[in-house]
Amino acid sequence: MALQECGLNLNKVSKELQPHGSLEFPCAGYSSFHTDRQEDVIPWHWHEEIEIVYIESGQMKVKIPSKSFLLKEGDCIVINSNILHYASAVKECKLHSLVFSSTLITGNEDFVFAKKYMQPLLTCNNFSYYFIKAGSNENVTDWFNCAFEALAQDCYGYEFIVRENLSHICLFLYGKFNPQTDTQNVPLNRDNLRIRKMLAYIHKNYADDVSLSEISSAADISERESLRCFKKTIHLSPIQYLLKYRIMQGAEMLLRNPADSISEIATLCGFDSPSNFAKIFKRFYNCTPREYRNLNIK
Repeated sequence: MALQECGLNLNKVSKELQPHGSLEFPCAGYSSFHTDRQEDVIPWHWHEEIEIVYIESGQMKVKIPSKSFLLKEGDCIVINSNILHYASAVKECKLHSLVFSSTLITGNEDFVFAKKYMQPLLTCNNFSYYFIKAGSNENVTDWFNCAFEALAQDCYGYEFIVRENLSHICLFLYGKFNPQTDTQNVPLNRDNLRIRKMLAYIHKNYADDVSLSEISSAADISERESLRCFKKTIHLSPIQYLLKYRIMQGAEMLLRNPADSISEIATLCGFDSPSNFAKIFKRFYNCTPREYRNLNIK
């Protein structure tokens, strides 16, 4: 099974829509090269599958709600199902990743693998991520690399090899977090759920005149609490995130709709004037919208 092309297709609530693997084999492998350019950023998103990211070379900053990591060559991070995450290269970075459904490990949801192990792990309050520093746990790294290479090379029986090695990793995580004893009564990832609601509102309404009050109301919290939640989880204010999202949408529109004028695109992505759009765009992309379009459309 060849590696899949790395690219995000997100719906209005930042959920990734791209299928990872197939119904018969719900696992996909990705090898991708990233720079620190704005267009190479992996934006905030989430998916129902578990993701394992391994840094082949360079460095990458990975964020989940309330946590930030600098991953260097040989480092690895496991991100649990339904957890928002974001990544950007530090100068340059090559990464390998596997994204897989728990059903690859469990088979039928009534089997013991699902009931006793995977479901408790996926819903464990303490397990949103697991960071593995290079050389600190060679078993996990070896299991990952074995699974990744089998998938990438499409070798004979790769399905068994991938499933076996990912099962080793999941059993290791189960032992590490011991989810059967997780008796906390704290709502699961409260900030994560709130951020999802507020991002959904921003992504749906970014072209309109959006206020902090409206963003906060989307998660049924106060403006002060929304500011705290954004700052703690993604290190931006809601309005700063809105502005960045508008610019990113504008950059996509410039390439996707070459017949549209800069003025039309400025309006479509929520700016009150083309000059303001151009000013903010240059702050993010170090060039004007027209220069960006000319550079990227062959």
